Amino acid sequence: MILIVDDTPENLISLKKVLEKNNFEVDTASSGEEALKKVLKNAYVLIILDVQMPGMDGFEVAEAISGYSKAKETAIIFLSAANTELKFIAKGYSSGGLDYITKPVEMNILLLKVKTFYHIYEQSRKLKEMQDSLLAEIEFRKEAERKKDEFISIASHELKTPLTSVKGYIQLLERSIQKGDNETVRKHLAKAQAQLDKLNSLIADLLDISKIESGKLKFNKQNFTVDTLLDNVIEIMNQSNPSFKIIRKGKADCEIFADEMRIEQVIVNFLTNAIKYSPGTTEIVITVHLKNEKLYVAVKDLGIGMLPEQLEHVFEKFYRVEETSQRFQGLGIGLYISSEIIKRHGGEIGVNSTYGQGSEFYFITPINLQTEE
Repeated sequence: MILIVDDTPENLISLKKVLEKNNFEVDTASSGEEALKKVLKNAYVLIILDVQMPGMDGFEVAEAISGYSKAKETAIIFLSAANTELKFIAKGYSSGGLDYITKPVEMNILLLKVKTFYHIYEQSRKLKEMQDSLLAEIEFRKEAERKKDEFISIASHELKTPLTSVKGYIQLLERSIQKGDNETVRKHLAKAQAQLDKLNSLIADLLDISKIESGKLKFNKQNFTVDTLLDNVIEIMNQSNPSFKIIRKGKADCEIFADEMRIEQVIVNFLTNAIKYSPGTTEIVITVHLKNEKLYVAVKDLGIGMLPEQLEHVFEKFYRVEETSQRFQGLGIGLYISSEIIKRHGGEIGVNSTYGQGSEFYFITPINLQTEE
């Protein structure tokens, strides 16, 4: 938008008509004081400013405008009928003006100058957008690199821990075998097996991340019974976590066309996290129901919960809640993988949580989606 500032009404009207005829949006002010008020409220690409005005003259107005951060880059063209001497023109430039035109105004010349300033403005705006986009891309890449480095460090630690444990149990096994202590051998074997299972799970997650990144995460979709899957998962989780009681609410009473192994992976991830992040509690509730041909499964715990700002990032790759990352092991990719699995089944995934009161992770997915999203 262009602001014309002139204390002579006929000048304002004639200039406004010419500029609007050439498709420019125009605003007017009849004094320097009025112009400053408008500059504070509105953004202008160009100000055409008369020099001779009662009260504040054009030079004073320009100097005041240049002090506003909002209008610092606004172009100013001075108009003057009397002061055509070099010293007045120089003062105009020093006051913040980019051009100085004497009256009577040659409209064609003024139009050319206005179009030129608009062209320069558009180029500058596009250049700034490109710069902002480039800076955002640089920051994004820096953050991605930082997360990658952090993930490599965490992954190295997480993989090393079970390996070190297995190595220790093997050494203990050797001693127990030499002593003929079969009961201790069995205990050490069970503990070593648990660590190997953990290592296998970590490696499987890393492979899933690689497949997701390369677009090679495949699905073997077929019809299966949801309730049977849930019964099996709950039984296995109860056996491996006897201190926790998993309470089931509701039934699906349907078959679903999906990758059974991947849906099981999501539910197991929800339950594992619920157990992990609920120290001091003993119950977890898993809810299931069918509505409008969509399956709803939710896992609710009474654990530590999350803050609102943490909920925004919980399904992001490599995200780990800072307060819990030192207390609880993990790569920060399980929920990201679960999110990708549900999305590629045409569903949605989410979480409700209150800090200090627990979390409820859920997913909703169509039961008869025949094509992969």
